Amino acid sequence: MTTSDTAPDSAPNSVRPHGAGVAVVSDIHAVLPALEAVLAEPDVRAADRIVLTGDLLAGPLPRQTLARLRALGDRAVWISGNADREMAAARPGNEPGDPMDAWAAGQLGPDEREFLGSLPATVTLEVPGLGPVLFCHATPRDDTEIALVDSRPERWAEVLAEVPDAVRTVVCGHTHMPFVRFTHGRLVVNPGSVGMPYGRPGAHWALLGPGGGAVTLRHTAFDHEAACARIARESDSPSAAAWADTYVRARYSAEEALAAFGPGDGRNTAPGTDG
Repeated sequence: MTTSDTAPDSAPNSVRPHGAGVAVVSDIHAVLPALEAVLAEPDVRAADRIVLTGDLLAGPLPRQTLARLRALGDRAVWISGNADREMAAARPGNEPGDPMDAWAAGQLGPDEREFLGSLPATVTLEVPGLGPVLFCHATPRDDTEIALVDSRPERWAEVLAEVPDAVRTVVCGHTHMPFVRFTHGRLVVNPGSVGMPYGRPGAHWALLGPGGGAVTLRHTAFDHEAACARIARESDSPSAAAWADTYVRARYSAEEALAAFGPGDGRNTAPGTDG
């Protein structure tokens, strides 16, 4: 549809000058083969910036994935997701609730956890044709909040209420399902998930600009069977093979995901009571 090794900026909502296309890569979940397939795409190789909208390392190959992302240097714009935040805070007795996330957190050293903890919750970039674009993980105000393509207009009004008026495009992730929706005068883009897709195997991502502010949802097919074998071979996680079989092979449909996530947006509560 159209319509580093360097540390990230510490201040959220910082506006940076920008002159070319922006690739958006979200919810990698340490599936390195999927990430490598996306980074090999010509439009990603040519992009001026690659925005990483969170949940980057919570999966079977966390150290290897971090190394590959850091190799992007200052092309990468890092944003924290809820899994990144939880991994950064992980300590004995305070591990992430998800077993794979807890295992992945244990693979990182103190400096790597400190790096994750330094990532901003939001970043705003100036994108030609779109103006200032706000990038976040789940919603601009909360890294676990649910807002879906079929969420009520009232829900979108809530989650966008504090976005500056000048920002007419918001890019989010978290729910692993790609969509573009126009609501309350703003374009909302979810690129979907690179490493844990729902509905079909392959890596989902998005391209913004540079031609007239185009927004394009993209899908990169790769050999997911070989990827599952590689994960089972290279990951030290005892559950890596089963995890990859479920998520890299996309065993859950988008419809199942919508049914599971839907109640989280307050759709089943009385208007005005879902927070």
